[in-house]
Amino acid sequence: MDKIEHIGIAVESLERSNELFTKLFGEPPYKEEGVASESVKTSFFKSGPNKIELLEATHPDSPIARFIAKKGEGVHHIAFAVDDIKAEMKRLEAEGFQLLNTEPKEGADNKWVAFLHPKTTNGVLIELCQDRG
Repeated sequence: MDKIEHIGIAVESLERSNELFTKLFGEPPYKEEGVASESVKTSFFKSGPNKIELLEATHPDSPIARFIAKKGEGVHHIAFAVDDIKAEMKRLEAEGFQLLNTEPKEGADNKWVAFLHPKTTNGVLIELCQDRG
């Protein structure tokens, strides 16, 4: 894994949270988009070289909606940049980590993504991200 790609934060209202984080960082999100495969709307902020992704559920049964119902708003995942997501998935599975998906899928910010189950990562949802090119 190369670096932390971003930190994902589950929010109830993207509009309200964008206002809050705009005040926090002193500038608006640089990107907003929907990710149909995950039933979310996202926005991205930069803080120096770091990125924060806000995620709002677009469906009441989506992973983000279930997360908020169980734990409330807050840090949802930590994403790491990788050069070869399929090779990294294979390596991590061989190391005993449980993958939540068997193939990378399209994610936000023009990335291929895959997730590791939190029960195998000390309770933290880990996302692997590779640029789609």
